[in-house]
Amino acid sequence: MYYLDLISPQFRGERPTLARRAQPWTIGVRAVAGSSRTRNVIRTLGRLHPSVMKDNLLNSVTAQGFIPPMQHLAFIGGGNMASALIGGLRRQGVHADQIHVVEPFAPTREALLAAHGVQAREAPDASLSQAHLVVWAVKPQVFKEAAEPVAPYTDKALHLSVAAGILTDSIAAWLRTERVVRAMPNTPALIGQGQTGLYARTGVSQDDRLVVEQVMSGTGQHLWVDQESLLDAVTAISGSGPAYVFYFIEAMSRAAERMGLTPEQARQLSIGTFCGAAELARRSTDSPATLRERVTSKGGTTYAALTAMQASHVADHFEQAMEAARLRAAELGETFGR
Repeated sequence: MYYLDLISPQFRGERPTLARRAQPWTIGVRAVAGSSRTRNVIRTLGRLHPSVMKDNLLNSVTAQGFIPPMQHLAFIGGGNMASALIGGLRRQGVHADQIHVVEPFAPTREALLAAHGVQAREAPDASLSQAHLVVWAVKPQVFKEAAEPVAPYTDKALHLSVAAGILTDSIAAWLRTERVVRAMPNTPALIGQGQTGLYARTGVSQDDRLVVEQVMSGTGQHLWVDQESLLDAVTAISGSGPAYVFYFIEAMSRAAERMGLTPEQARQLSIGTFCGAAELARRSTDSPATLRERVTSKGGTTYAALTAMQASHVADHFEQAMEAARLRAAELGETFGR
């Protein structure tokens, strides 16, 4: 196998080089699967080894990722978010036997087996000591209780928490390790369209961060924050954000029906408008304000609607609502961490 290292400092910023490991014509990439840098080296690899077919090379680069076959991952909790993360890892080529899940509810264990081929255990045991990464996907109110039987087996592992609100000070104390990353995903992560905020404690290395990024890559986009308190802002904007979008879709749909459209037509127009406008904003280099101004002719219909919203101080109320969410996130963090 040929192994391309894109992470170690001696290779950064230099022409990628290949070191032979075992079987020829197999490429392994030590990088985050699907990252821009990984994609950018495909041409270089093709030039170095032209006998490797481009399609096979692309598949190999995408599948190998950063989690080698000898590493194991453990999930504490096997609900929707855990299932989304496991599904992303399986699509990246992580084997089912690399993934250990602790899930007390039998129907959830059966669902994981059916969806991902992953065997789940009812309770933690010594097999968790094999885990290089432990993902905490439990309800925040049971985190402390769940950590107690797990901690003796996982003090050497990297820990990633997707449990809402639990501060890393508490997690580090309960698990007796500083290798803790806290994530704040949102529900579109379940379909690979999420936004996730990440915060790492000082005991987390650069390689640890890359592993976390690979685990989260199947859920959508992510960003790192330097202060844990900023995850409260992430919670207010993107964590709770899908509910704001659904709220506006509800309002648009009700208005559409009052104007005489059918429920089906109202749904199509409301959801389609949000999706289309969001995609336009994503692709455009212009600011949302500029895009708004382009569809707002003075005296026109859009102008009339926006004037009514401004008269009702909709933007001010919206900002106040998100600030309320941020403050509540901070309160919950203190409550759950006790």
